[in-house]
Amino acid sequence: MTRFLTLTSVLALTAGATSAEMSFNRIASFATPLNMAEGEDTSRETSPEIIDVTPDGMTLIYTDSPLEALGRVDITDPAAPKPLGNIALDGEPTSVAVVQGVAIVGVNTSESYTEPSGYIAAINVGDGTETDRCDLGGQPDSIAVAPDGSFVAVAIENERDEDLGEGRTGQMPAGALTMVDLTVEGLVNCDTLRVVEMTGMAEVSPEDPEPEFVDINGLGETVVTLQENNHLVVVAADGAIMNHFSAGSVDLKNVDLDEERALTFDGEQLGRPREPDAVKWLDDDHFITANEGDMDGGSRGWTVFNKDGTIVYESGLTFEYAVAEIGHYPERRSGNKGVEPESVGVGSFGGVPMAFIGAERSSVVGVYDMSEPAAPVLAQLLPSGIGPEGYVTIPERNLLVTANEVDLIEDGGVRAYVMIYQYGEGAAAYPMLTSAGIALENGAPVGWGAISGMVADAEEPGVIYAVNDSFYGQQPTIFKINATAQPARIVDYTRVTRAGFPAQKLDMEGITLDGEGGYWIASEGRTDRVTPHAIYRVGADGEIAEEIGLPAELMSVERRFGFEGITKVGDELWMAVQREWGDDPENHVKLVSYNLETEAWGAVHYPKAAPATGWVGLSEIVAHGAFIYIIERDNQIGDAAVTKKVYRVPLAEMVPAELGTVLPVVSKEEVRDLIPDLKQLGGYVQDKVEGLAIDASGEAFISTDNDGVDDHSGETLFFSIGQM
Repeated sequence: MTRFLTLTSVLALTAGATSAEMSFNRIASFATPLNMAEGEDTSRETSPEIIDVTPDGMTLIYTDSPLEALGRVDITDPAAPKPLGNIALDGEPTSVAVVQGVAIVGVNTSESYTEPSGYIAAINVGDGTETDRCDLGGQPDSIAVAPDGSFVAVAIENERDEDLGEGRTGQMPAGALTMVDLTVEGLVNCDTLRVVEMTGMAEVSPEDPEPEFVDINGLGETVVTLQENNHLVVVAADGAIMNHFSAGSVDLKNVDLDEERALTFDGEQLGRPREPDAVKWLDDDHFITANEGDMDGGSRGWTVFNKDGTIVYESGLTFEYAVAEIGHYPERRSGNKGVEPESVGVGSFGGVPMAFIGAERSSVVGVYDMSEPAAPVLAQLLPSGIGPEGYVTIPERNLLVTANEVDLIEDGGVRAYVMIYQYGEGAAAYPMLTSAGIALENGAPVGWGAISGMVADAEEPGVIYAVNDSFYGQQPTIFKINATAQPARIVDYTRVTRAGFPAQKLDMEGITLDGEGGYWIASEGRTDRVTPHAIYRVGADGEIAEEIGLPAELMSVERRFGFEGITKVGDELWMAVQREWGDDPENHVKLVSYNLETEAWGAVHYPKAAPATGWVGLSEIVAHGAFIYIIERDNQIGDAAVTKKVYRVPLAEMVPAELGTVLPVVSKEEVRDLIPDLKQLGGYVQDKVEGLAIDASGEAFISTDNDGVDDHSGETLFFSIGQM
């Protein structure tokens, strides 16, 4: 059941509409393994975290902790970034800031939690030479350079061992703030190093402050977050403590707490400490915190503070709800800290002061108009790489850059990326699908994700029905989409049920109309998880009316990768099997038929591409006109992707043979290579192209599966490929 827009949604929609003339859109993505030298092992993990840019705006420099290096990227042409190589360091870089072509970098060299150590160095960005180094006497985290270039502030975190003392603070040595003057050339003057103690301030573990993030305003005042201590400190340029205060707490209601493979938004977290991570000055009086949380908290939002300790604005759940509406809610992290706002960037574009809030677990950047610090307006939500960690704004070139720290090389997934966005005329390209406009009964968003199969309405052009897969096993849902809207909008939803309860043991991978107001759904089985291979008839109300299991002839050769789509032609249902089963020739898969009148099963063989790497399989089947349309894809992602295509088979050849006999092999014709379409947002090529629907006018729509934002950027691409 749906209801009208919440106030949050109205604001987000209004912001999106008013920002159509000027928007940020991603124009390029740079995979950080490209910075490894020829002959290096590119299978090593790489992780861009904190990022800055040279004064001319042409060279990016970022920290890469796993490689113990600084990475450099040439963005002379921002749409075509080029690798400039890595600069090796004697330890783990934690933060970097550039002054006059010199990178000031904090480096962690700690041998243990009880004996932390590190240094700050000045490194020439051009040739990689180190010109100065100062021992810090502890483990650095964030650093910041004063706007006038006069000094650098370093948060000496001396982080705790989370495996000791139940992961609590109170582990020595305590952290502090260190300040070091810079010369006019941007070099560090070690003789000026001074330590600002931060013990005895916070209510939480006052003996063990863990400074996390620092930033400096135009007056030379440094704001410091003590994340685990839930405290904020403002320090004058001479090191004097100007003010300090608790970051406070919030009451969260209607949040998703249980990691039960459903988006419920019905829990409470009362008195939740903010525990801010990143902080950035908005102006000389106000700063913004991203309230990620750690030990006890995380308020799922962000806050604007006056330096006197007054809260000027609290986002509450508005950011999290907006993220959920575009399909980026990380359900497997819901019981912890939700979308985890971790990072903050600021900059002025077109004369408008803006804040950029990064949700680490959702891989989204919220763009806010900060003209009124007490009343920010959400202008956009940008897709990012996995785990946005650092930002640099380059207003003079209308550029925003994000460093995204997660590298999934060990899991065979996508690599880490630096992503570049340009501010200019035109509408926002993302999101391509949203549920903004409807809400649950309690006003919370209609969350969604893992779109796996689609079908078009039989009569009304632009109306699409889509299902989610087993990632949301406790919340199987049919979504109704208005594909004519920009972006496309989920306008209604129907939960799939048995006896009125959420249907269990379903992996919905395909949907088609039954011609009587309901649907046929194909469920991909998995025997080791006791999920049956089956097709289901579902009423308009979502209740399962009929279940049809597979015959013995199929089950005797069954493998895990089963039905990935379903379509109806007259009295016959046709299902696409994703990959070869036990009796299939190599690189041939079955298109399986079931006659609704005779209950007879049959099949034909479909010849799929031979994979160069990994595997190739089918992920959708749709009947339209004189053809059956099929999505054929490999399981590769990014630059490794080769096969993401739509083919068609003449309907006249779809004459099923009896199972267990020699099956006829149908012919296929390529209709569209989808790889250029999958690059349209300036990101990397997504793996799972899983949805195809052809509407009553003949227009075809494609969607991707975002895996429920689990080890995934969360991006869902939903787009038209024109008339079929």
